[in-house]
Amino acid sequence: MARTIVIGDIHGCFDELNLLFQALALQPTDRVVAVGDLITKGPKNKEVLDLFMTDSRLSSVLGNHDLALLQFWRGERTTLKSSQQQVYNELRADEKQYCDYLGSLPFMIDLGTHLVVHAGVRPGIALAEQSPDDLTELRTLGEDRTSREGIPWYEVYDSDQVVLFGHWPAAEPRRACHAIGLDTGCVYGNHLTAYIIESDAFMSVPAYRAYDLPKFQAR
Repeated sequence: MARTIVIGDIHGCFDELNLLFQALALQPTDRVVAVGDLITKGPKNKEVLDLFMTDSRLSSVLGNHDLALLQFWRGERTTLKSSQQQVYNELRADEKQYCDYLGSLPFMIDLGTHLVVHAGVRPGIALAEQSPDDLTELRTLGEDRTSREGIPWYEVYDSDQVVLFGHWPAAEPRRACHAIGLDTGCVYGNHLTAYIIESDAFMSVPAYRAYDLPKFQAR
């Protein structure tokens, strides 16, 4: 039976991604969707992008770090964070193909019963009217969408679809009535997590090591 597998933030953790595929016994008929932030902070960003660009089973939405690099390549921003600059240097020799690929990624992927976004969906706003900033950065419903303090959007969100998202790392997947958070902090030395829609099951593999330090404690 073909499976639909949604994977949390990869952040250049190519070795852990392969380990997860082995644990899943990934099949030719499976579909894999990533919640974005394919790159930055981890060690093998080029390898992750090359895999997603060449394996037709794999797709992704655009994460905030992916978007930052894309905007820099397009001249829409003039600065990058240090981890983003490192990836820029890593990909620079072939930047056009990577820019074209990141530019092809959508902000959301509709899977019918489930919707994949990177960060969040603002309650009370139609999907067609969601802002790219919310889709790539939303955490809480206060004045600052990026704040970790306040009411998480997923505690309020109500829809027939379950939203699968990343962006906000936690030790375990975040679960709400209509949302599941899949960023379990692989790049920080925790786990890379997948969710199999058909069986409502999780599969996680441990990080080989911490590649970056979190700014905030996962909770």
